[in-house]
Amino acid sequence: MAFGDRQRTWFPEMIEFLRADWRPEMSWAEIIALRDQLDDMLKGIRKSRNLQPVTTLALCPCCNEPLVQGAGGVSVRATILALNRFGIAPANVVKVLEKTWTKHRRETEIDLNGKPPHSGAMHSTAGGGA
Repeated sequence: MAFGDRQRTWFPEMIEFLRADWRPEMSWAEIIALRDQLDDMLKGIRKSRNLQPVTTLALCPCCNEPLVQGAGGVSVRATILALNRFGIAPANVVKVLEKTWTKHRRETEIDLNGKPPHSGAMHSTAGGGA
C-alpha cells in the first residue's frame, strides 16, 4: 500500500476516467451519473486494495464507535473541482460550473451527491463530500 492511500480520494485510474468522460456540455443528470461512477470506482479500488479507513480515538456521538477518517466519497463538487485540479477544464469554467451547481442544489434541494434528501441516520451522509 502506497503512503497516504488510506486517505486518498483521487486515484490515477479515476482521473483518467474523468478525463475521458468529461464533456463541457453535460447536463446535471449526466454530471451526477459521472459522479456516481467515480464514487463506485473509488469504493472498488479501496475494496480491491484492502484500504481500510483510518480510525480515531474520538467516538461517534450517536453510536459510540470510533470515528473513521478518510473514508469519504466523491461528491459532485469534488468532481467539478477535480476538473481544474487535474487540468481537464480551465479555472474560469470550473468556477462558473461550481456556482451553477450551488444554485442548482438550492433550487432542487438535492444533497452533495445530487440525490434527493432522505431521512437517514447520521452515518449514511457522513462521508459523502470528499
